[in-house]
Amino acid sequence: MGEIKVSPDYNWFRSTVPLKKIIVDDDDSKIWSLYDAGPRNIRCPLIFLPPVSGTADVFFRQILALTGWGYRVIALQYPVYWDHLEFCDGFRKLLDHLQLDKVHLFGASLGGFLAQKFAEYTHKSPRVHSLILCNSFSDTSIFNQTWTANRSLFYSFWLMPSFMLKKIVLGNFSSGPVDPVMADAIDFMVDRLESLGQSELASRLTLNCQNSYVEPHKIRDIPVTIMDVFDQSALSTEAKEEMYKLYPNARRAHLKTGGNFPYLCRSAEVNLYVQIHLLQFHGTKYAAIDPSMVSAEELEVQKGNLSISQEEQ
Repeated sequence: MGEIKVSPDYNWFRSTVPLKKIIVDDDDSKIWSLYDAGPRNIRCPLIFLPPVSGTADVFFRQILALTGWGYRVIALQYPVYWDHLEFCDGFRKLLDHLQLDKVHLFGASLGGFLAQKFAEYTHKSPRVHSLILCNSFSDTSIFNQTWTANRSLFYSFWLMPSFMLKKIVLGNFSSGPVDPVMADAIDFMVDRLESLGQSELASRLTLNCQNSYVEPHKIRDIPVTIMDVFDQSALSTEAKEEMYKLYPNARRAHLKTGGNFPYLCRSAEVNLYVQIHLLQFHGTKYAAIDPSMVSAEELEVQKGNLSISQEEQ
């Protein structure tokens, strides 16, 4: 139990990458927490947005690997926001504060939905250069059906005690037999879930279930990679198919296994797909990598591609 939390990698990450707290709203209680690692001269970094149960450090394996290759990576934990517009406005202010005009976004589950909504929100003055959507969705109605027995439950998240909210989230975690690495990932996410307060959980569940969908015509010019798993996850087959229809030109990054949290339990594959996605921007002003690191990094991606194709054969 708790293997990841006591692992050398996680402890190294916590001891070397500082957690920053930033307030950009008039309300001082709305605090963004983030890890910002890698070369500061990069003006279009990759930003990670967590799922309902996640904190910024659930992406520590991406931060360690990608910054080692010369990327600038930021992992976020959002404040308490109760609707998508409020979130988008706060996120825009955060990017302004960080002096970032455009960014690449990696969103997991709810994080992926919010990434799409932010791209939609800023489509007239684009702030999102590309999207990586991991186990994500485009229409919250799938959760209205599966997470809420009736609409009254959705409207009462803010009233529920913390233990009830955690029970709702845990109901979507894998309950069947999983391999030891996936079991460690689930344990770590349960621990992260325990660290979230009642208002944080209630607001995230509200964002997850609030009636909304992505308008694809507003973000059709943004390069997208859809990352999903073939084994059990909280995302239904119908939700996956809807994403494919919404983004017919998107690159697809399929993982044979990985469950709800592939960035923890299949981090090498996830990191490789992230690198492949970002390769298309090398040599442009929207590159997320230090130019001096490109040739070595490209070589490693090619090696990784070769090893994956050999495994599949």
